[in-house]
Amino acid sequence: MYVITNRIDVPADTAEAFEKVFVESMRSTLDGVPGLNRTTLLRPAADGLPYVSTMEFDSKEDFLAWLRSDSFKKSHSDDQAPGMQAPSAVEQHTLIEDIVFEK
Repeated sequence: MYVITNRIDVPADTAEAFEKVFVESMRSTLDGVPGLNRTTLLRPAADGLPYVSTMEFDSKEDFLAWLRSDSFKKSHSDDQAPGMQAPSAVEQHTLIEDIVFEK
């Protein structure tokens, strides 16, 4: 699995609008992306911390294909949307181990 994280510094006064627009974009542009299994948006638990968005792809190749896709272009087309001007840091990781505990 290939995991992408994006740490997004969103000012507190635009956080509510950012969440709404970001989640709406996730729902409208990511359904059916080949190799994409899961995406999340995590709200920071304390002031001063960034939001974190994750995407879990089957492979790096699936991620790179998404970067060239209409889905990517559409999800990043509104540069005036809340949070689009916020500083962010994209990180790429290969999953080594995934442990699921039964409850």
